[in-house]
Amino acid sequence: MRIIVLLKMVPDVVEELELAADGKALNTEFLRMIANELDNHALEEALLLKEKYSGTVTVVALGAPEVDDALFTALAKGADRALKINHEDATLGTRASAYCLAHALTTVPGLLPADLILTGAQANDDLDGLTAPLLAHLLQLPQVGIVTQVAVDTAAGVATVVREFPGGVRGEYEVGLPAVLGIQAAEKPPRYVPVAKVRAAMKSRTIELVQTPPATERVSSLQVEELAKPQVAEHAQMLQGSPEEIAEQLCEILAAHGLV
Repeated sequence: MRIIVLLKMVPDVVEELELAADGKALNTEFLRMIANELDNHALEEALLLKEKYSGTVTVVALGAPEVDDALFTALAKGADRALKINHEDATLGTRASAYCLAHALTTVPGLLPADLILTGAQANDDLDGLTAPLLAHLLQLPQVGIVTQVAVDTAAGVATVVREFPGGVRGEYEVGLPAVLGIQAAEKPPRYVPVAKVRAAMKSRTIELVQTPPATERVSSLQVEELAKPQVAEHAQMLQGSPEEIAEQLCEILAAHGLV
């Protein structure tokens, strides 16, 4: 079984986030980047599948600050191969990132075909969780998101996955391989790897570098005009009355702020 895991670096929201001088992006000078939590769950699920069914795990990540540490950590945990995609724009949106990933997966020798492509169901800078469906569309593969359990029948070429729904509801689906899965949680917590083992991987393993053409030229995207921190308010305004009265009050509030 061949599995690819997509790893994304995201801002560490434990620290205070500051805006850049132009107000259109985060100030990256002192910004600490970490591996997306749900991508770590995707890696753990891949390693569990490798241990159960045998095979290989390849980790692919877009270039970003501190991404080398995350890739070497993945190798120390048990991944077989690690690739870093270099690109010209360090602030790619989700759609452009999906194009870069799809280009790398289809052009780098030895990556495809793969049985499964796993990524986190969402990230703290991509709460819509669009990476998996966009990538699946570009690669013309089936996709299932918010997955918490995976079982594979390699002989039949299918995977049985458990997907979470709101309200504590879970659904079981059968999807043909190859497929893209958005992992919500691995079946076990992501494994801990000692720093010494990561340093050993840095000395004995290598990260492959891949160059991709600018993705922003091929996709349309919204332009960020301004970012702002949430304003501290004294209280919330509660709307009362019938649905029609509340709708009218809401329209008046939006109009007063120039939003409609």
